[in-house]
Amino acid sequence: MTEPRQRVILGFHAAFARLRADPSSVLEILVDEGRNDARVKDLVGIAERAKVRLMRVPKERLDGFGERHQGVVARVSLKKLAAELDDVLEAKEKPFLLVLDGVTDPHNLGACLRVANAAGVDAVIAPKDRAVGITPAVSKVASGAAESTPYLMVTNLARTLAELKERNIWIVGTDERAEKSLYEAELPDALAWVLGAEGEGMRRLTRETCDFLVRIPMHGEVESLNVSVAAGVVLFETARRRAGKGRPGAGKGKK
Repeated sequence: MTEPRQRVILGFHAAFARLRADPSSVLEILVDEGRNDARVKDLVGIAERAKVRLMRVPKERLDGFGERHQGVVARVSLKKLAAELDDVLEAKEKPFLLVLDGVTDPHNLGACLRVANAAGVDAVIAPKDRAVGITPAVSKVASGAAESTPYLMVTNLARTLAELKERNIWIVGTDERAEKSLYEAELPDALAWVLGAEGEGMRRLTRETCDFLVRIPMHGEVESLNVSVAAGVVLFETARRRAGKGRPGAGKGKK
């Protein structure tokens, strides 16, 4: 029997999120032996109820996993997510996708994955040559989304977008110079939002592949939004409209 693929996640938020969402996937939790505050006690209690092994270890051991561990490191098994785009598309009648072109900062990617998961996105797509992979920093910021939302890195982004169009999935990009705003434009049922990195934006070929572009209305002095904030705006506007059309489970929230 092969060993399950594993990943290390750092920090209280990521550990709490994984324990609550999928405790059976948590293989082991390491906690700084010098901490005994309320957050640690809460974590210990949840781990005990879930029958997850928890070990007290020196802080120096945790430091070996990265600087942002906050006193907690968890080893988790990876869920079997859709490894290929075809798997995602065949499972969804009206796919809802996010495409990131040039997002190389782990914190931005983690935040985008978290937003995408919350909005009900079926998969996040990125080019292999201009993107960051899933790292412990990405997982920490994503708070569980990196292990539950498919993140597919493709060799040729333009070709992948063309293949999506052949499947009747509309490619919609964001551009501050677009004629129509997000709230004026009609959004197709099956679509892939394309966002570029803050500052550089999408590459020319990616932009030219889009079926149409929209702008996010800006009313203040700033000229642009962080890519994860922009993703939140367009994805939740899309989710709102899909909920209005009676999508199964759409609009379902956590209390």
